[in-house]
Amino acid sequence: MSETTGGDESTTGERVETLFDSSDETRASARVSTGAVAGNGTNAHRHVAESEPISALGGTDCEVLVAIPAYNEASTIGDVVEQAHEHADHILVVDDGSDDDTADSAATAGALVSEHVRNRGYGAALKTAFATARSVDAAHLVILDGDGQHDPADVPRLVAVQQETAANLVIGSRFIGDVTSNAPLYRQAGLTTINMLTNLSMGVVRADSRVSDTQSGFRAYDREAIATLAADPAIGDWMSASIDILYHAHHYDYEIEEVPIEVSYDVEDASTHAPVSHGVALVRNILKTIERERPLTALAVPGFSLTFGGLGFGYWAATNYVQSGTFPLGLALMAVFLTLMGIFACFTAIVLHSLSTYFENAGREGTPR
Repeated sequence: MSETTGGDESTTGERVETLFDSSDETRASARVSTGAVAGNGTNAHRHVAESEPISALGGTDCEVLVAIPAYNEASTIGDVVEQAHEHADHILVVDDGSDDDTADSAATAGALVSEHVRNRGYGAALKTAFATARSVDAAHLVILDGDGQHDPADVPRLVAVQQETAANLVIGSRFIGDVTSNAPLYRQAGLTTINMLTNLSMGVVRADSRVSDTQSGFRAYDREAIATLAADPAIGDWMSASIDILYHAHHYDYEIEEVPIEVSYDVEDASTHAPVSHGVALVRNILKTIERERPLTALAVPGFSLTFGGLGFGYWAATNYVQSGTFPLGLALMAVFLTLMGIFACFTAIVLHSLSTYFENAGREGTPR
């Protein structure tokens, strides 16, 4: 594939891997190689402008851009890139501050490589991918993992469903169809819990409206989703970004479709995150979102429960006093405490709900949310 950089066409057989991102913490340069090393035994380098990603991609229309967030994936990234090349116009590998040869392996396999100077997190790598896809006006951006768990051959299936249904987001799901998973039981239990909490936090109750795999990293985005996600500062930098993106899609009423996929866990270092700490972080993020986006659910319902509980203790204290003539101080204090806490929670929920409604309406009128 002949590619240009800064307006100069590369020679036949020459590959240019361009690094571009608006962040100061992302290197902007071009790696030029002839499929081997230069005469001095190292790859030659030259700089290109960060504002010229379209030139870096050859100046052609980009129908399908596959982006692969990668952190210390040198042992697998080359194979993933080579397989993905069969199903995409361009491959972008976002090397998130790896301290191994991930970037070199991806470049050698023919990928465009965007390098973060330091490890900024999975969400930060996704944001680089969204910004790049928006810059080159990609019709479809497909995200897949660089550790070999996802099968790049499934990329056309996600794109086809997106084209047929006009869905803004298509998710490769491990939990629909006849898919069989070899995931450990503890992981399946954890994913089931996270899926349930995430759907409830979005107010989704009906089975036909739920997202069955909220943690899937295999996703396809259309132009509209790419544009809004690239501009949304609410997308976190770390693993919670997967859920943040679903909240974003829910906020914009985006159409979501799911496609059954199989994920292989028989790969080296299939997960770089401790499952317990990862799960705790996700649950904490979900609860914070519920508190922010659905204060009536998070605070008003418990508040009413506490208030009625306090009234119950008050009735119990009054009945005890009438029957025994002794004032039950403990019951009385409990009644007062629960009632005050309940009233405070309800009041807070009303205030937060009013603020949330105000900012939502302001956003619809053109004010940034």
